[in-house]
Amino acid sequence: MKMATNGDAAIAYSWKQINPAVVPAYPITPQTIIVERFSDYVHDGEVDTEYVTTESEHSAMTVAIAASAAGVRVATATASAGMALMWEMLGVCSGMRCPVVMAVANRTLSGPINIHCDHSDSMGARDTGWIQIYAENVQEAYDNSIIAFRIAEDMRVRLPIMSCLDGFILTHAYEDLEVLEDQQVKDFVGEHQQLNPLLDLSNPVTHGPLDLQDYFFEHKYQVIDAINGSLSVIKEVLDEFEALSGRKHFIAEPYMCDDADFVAIAIGSTAGTMKAVVDELRVDGKKVGLIKLKVFRPFPSQIIADMVKGKQGVAVLDRAISLGSTGPLFLEVNNALLSIEDSPSVCNYVYGIGGRDAPPSQLKQIYLDMMDGKSLPINYLGVRK
Repeated sequence: MKMATNGDAAIAYSWKQINPAVVPAYPITPQTIIVERFSDYVHDGEVDTEYVTTESEHSAMTVAIAASAAGVRVATATASAGMALMWEMLGVCSGMRCPVVMAVANRTLSGPINIHCDHSDSMGARDTGWIQIYAENVQEAYDNSIIAFRIAEDMRVRLPIMSCLDGFILTHAYEDLEVLEDQQVKDFVGEHQQLNPLLDLSNPVTHGPLDLQDYFFEHKYQVIDAINGSLSVIKEVLDEFEALSGRKHFIAEPYMCDDADFVAIAIGSTAGTMKAVVDELRVDGKKVGLIKLKVFRPFPSQIIADMVKGKQGVAVLDRAISLGSTGPLFLEVNNALLSIEDSPSVCNYVYGIGGRDAPPSQLKQIYLDMMDGKSLPINYLGVRK
């Protein structure tokens, strides 16, 4: 079935099809449509979800953790300052191995106050033990939302996951969306499997106890082992989703890369624009390509290294900046290339901070600068100095 809808509504629709047991909700722009639209499904009896309106995002994540620990499927959503407010609980969620699925409508972090898109919220949470996947368009926002439940709840993973989409660019923009049948989604996601549920009174367990020097390191290592090992699970789930839907998803998608001398690496909606830029430059005879990264955590180092091996130059696009350092994706790519002999030249382009537009003409210049040797190690695209 096809429909025209925006990214937020697409995620809410996927939740309706999945029918999670608990959705704790607190609205924040540009995520609000997700929980508002889903509340309509609850009100109209189209799901039997326990919809919990909380007084803050910190409370929303606390409810999500408690419900997941109790043994049920949980979804929630947030953005920007909402994620910042729930920060304390993000590590608790992964540390307790709660497979919560959270939609993140990417929005910059204040200050000054700004409600528009960049990736500073989710990138700032990159070290909290959550898997992170990003969408290029509304269709991917819908697909990723369904895929996320399978990945998070896999018994080899059992970790929370952020399903990210660019604020306003995808959350509010209407695009064509092809949805699966309700039963197809239910069968794909499957029944939620409990693991040491708190409400199983015949098998009492303790969750979240004090964990000092004697075992804390070992418990964190279990999270490390699970998130590093999740790449193979993610690949399995993406392949199964392709078999179901006919839509191919990649951990990292190469576009015109086979014979490319210069490639760019991008996350989110900008990857779609970059494909058009690559097409235009290819008409002019320029050997350029793109790598669209869907999975940022765990970082697919070997996949990226294999894709850029033998290239002359790599431009890494970051819609976030680690203040006092570089873009976070740039750091990861550089680390991935340490194993490559004669590693290609790598440069960082920080762009789109606070929702600043990056038109095709600017993105095209990234390739031209690389080819002309004009790229600096760190470049701030479109900023007035």
